[in-house]
Amino acid sequence: MSALRIAVVVGSIRKDSYNRRFAEALARLAPAGVEFNFLRIDDLPHYNQDDDNDNAPEVKRFKAEVEAADGVLFVTPEYNRSFSGVLKNAIDQASRPYGQSKWKGKPAAIVSVSPSPLSASMAAQHLRNVVAVLGMPTLNLPEMYIQWKDGLVDANGDIGPASREFAQTFVNSFVDWVRRFKQ
Repeated sequence: MSALRIAVVVGSIRKDSYNRRFAEALARLAPAGVEFNFLRIDDLPHYNQDDDNDNAPEVKRFKAEVEAADGVLFVTPEYNRSFSGVLKNAIDQASRPYGQSKWKGKPAAIVSVSPSPLSASMAAQHLRNVVAVLGMPTLNLPEMYIQWKDGLVDANGDIGPASREFAQTFVNSFVDWVRRFKQ
């Protein structure tokens, strides 16, 4: 059996992104035979419908990476009670032109990370609305809204002991979810 390929799309491009650090720590919990591939979104041009039939090389690369994935893990911060503009741009790039979305049918999960006590839950909900329109079956439970605190990810890049069991349950549930849809 071939490896299960999970595309990870992190909605923060900040150098020391909490979302990126948490996503990398989650990927370390993947069972054997599961690959978490982090997709680059910081180099994508702004979506412009005029470019639908002549995509930039970066957009072609991104679309091919999404298409090759068996499932997608979105990890998002919250900006002004929604997810980031760079994440929305990436979503738009791979969903266009109309009728040729690379997202359609890809099982997905959403994680939100923020130092706020609300843990970017509004961003996750907005993203869930967008993902539904894309035709992506989305893992409903367990939900993962993470408040970034010291010790969440240790110096080795692992999930800290207070959250490790919950994170492992989430990863296992998501992997099982993606396997349900793999052909």
